[in-house]
Amino acid sequence: MSIEVGSKVQGKITGITNFGAFVELPDGKTGLVHISEVADNYVKDINEHLKVGDVVEVKVMNVEADGKIGLSIRKAKPQAERPERPQRPRRDNQNRSNERNDRQTKESFEQKMARFLKDSDERLTSLKRATESKRGGRGARRG
Repeated sequence: MSIEVGSKVQGKITGITNFGAFVELPDGKTGLVHISEVADNYVKDINEHLKVGDVVEVKVMNVEADGKIGLSIRKAKPQAERPERPQRPRRDNQNRSNERNDRQTKESFEQKMARFLKDSDERLTSLKRATESKRGGRGARRG
């Protein structure tokens, strides 16, 4: 039986490291399940999920030219068993950027340019104030 990418096979855990687990496949070859491919959630300690001698179902992810076999326990599970990830809530700054985009589309070029120049002048003035006070430039107090 040859190992093909995408196939699911049974294997036996032969060794555990801090970065993954080595699995002996039916044809005697050994593949590696990276720690990120053990479970759907974050795995801090692989020993909490797997033990040497466990028989697991793995999916063949890749076969390198030098014979290394990449495996996944997580992707070998049917979709029904895999927990659904909750939809991420939208952050406030995304909503603000949408409001800004709506406002910008209604403005003319001249209005946009005037707003840009005003913002730029304000930033430049505050920057000059901050650097002059730190350097002891014009008008700074000397004690």
